[in-house]
Amino acid sequence: MDTAEKDILTTTDVAKILGVSVRTAQLLIEGGSIPSWKTPGGHRRVFRSDVLALMPGEALALPVSARVIVIAGPDALPGLTARLAHAPSCFIDAYPEPFPALLNIGGRSPAAVVIDAGSLPMAADLLRALASDSALSQTAILLVGPKAQTAAFAAAAGGRVGFVEDLDTLAQAAETAVRGPALVPAAPEASPSVPLPANEAQRLLALERSGLVDTPPEDAFDKLTWLAAQTLGMPISLITLLTPTRQWFKSRHGLDMADTPRSWAFCNHTILERRCMVSEDLSADPRFADNPAVAEAPHFRFYAGCPVVDPDGFTLGSLCVIDTKPRTLDATQQAILTNLASLVSDEIKLRVTDGRLRRAMDVLDRKPR
Repeated sequence: MDTAEKDILTTTDVAKILGVSVRTAQLLIEGGSIPSWKTPGGHRRVFRSDVLALMPGEALALPVSARVIVIAGPDALPGLTARLAHAPSCFIDAYPEPFPALLNIGGRSPAAVVIDAGSLPMAADLLRALASDSALSQTAILLVGPKAQTAAFAAAAGGRVGFVEDLDTLAQAAETAVRGPALVPAAPEASPSVPLPANEAQRLLALERSGLVDTPPEDAFDKLTWLAAQTLGMPISLITLLTPTRQWFKSRHGLDMADTPRSWAFCNHTILERRCMVSEDLSADPRFADNPAVAEAPHFRFYAGCPVVDPDGFTLGSLCVIDTKPRTLDATQQAILTNLASLVSDEIKLRVTDGRLRRAMDVLDRKPR
C-alpha cells in the first residue's frame, strides 16, 4: 500500500484513530466536522490529515453543551445578548441577577458563562463561586469589560477567567466555548437546498444521545401536535427530528408518512433560527418552490415551525404546522406555536432527566450493600 492510500481513511479507521464509536465517527463525518467525499460505490472517505487536525492532544473531545449563560445588570443585558446573536451555535439564557442564573447553571453545566463585571455588584463573589465548582471545570468563564476594570477580578476566578475587552470578539469567544477551538474555523458543507447549522456534528451527536429517533408514539408528544393543529386551525402538525439523511416524525397529526428524505425538510431552515420561521406561500418562496412536497403531491403551501431544543441547547428538530393553501400567522398565533414548541422541548428534557435518574438508580442497585 502506497503513502497516498494510507492517507485515505474509512469511517471505521476514523473511529479507531479518534477512540470513538463507528456511529460517532459517522456523525462527525455526516455533520461536516471531518471533510469527506463519496466513492463511486457510495462509501465515505476522508483524509488522515483532516482527522488529525481535530486532535489537539491524544483524543478528540467535542463540547457537549450549546448553552451560554449571560449574567449582567438590566441595562447591560440587552447589548450583550445582541452581540451573542452573532454566535450561531449558541443557545443563550440571559439573567439580570446572579441567583436565578446559578440555579440554572447548577441544573446542567453550560459551555460558557458570560459575566459583565461592571454592572454586577457581586461579580467577585460570583466568579469565585463559579471558579471553585469542580462540576464546571469544562465551562468557560468569560468576563466582559475593560482590562483596567476587570483585572481586579482575576484572583477571584483563580486564573480560570477569560477576559473579553472588545465586545466585537464576544460572539467568537462564545462560539469557541460551544464548538471547541478546532471546530470554529471550518463550517460544515452546505447547499442551497439543505443548509446546515455551524454545529451540525454536535447537533447530530446530541440527537443520538437523546435516543428519540425511531421510538414508538408517545401520548405526551401526540397531545402537543394535536393541540397545535386545533389551536391554529391547521390540517397538519408535526414534531420533526433531523438525522443526517432523514426528517423523522416523532409525532404527526394529519399526515400518514413517518419520515421524508432530509432534503425535503422545511425544518432545515427552522433549526438555523432561534424563533418561529414562517413561509406564507411555499410555492412563491425560492427556498421551497422546487421542493417535491410543494411542486408535487401533497402540494404543501404553508409552513410555520419553531425549534425544539434539548437540555444542552442543541436544536434537534421542530414543532411545525403545515397547510395545503397559503396562510398567515399573526403575532399571537406565532406566540402560541413558540410556547407549544417550548413544551415539546420540556418533554425532551424530562425524558433525559428521567433516563439519568434511572441509570443512577441502576448503579446504586448494583453496588454491594
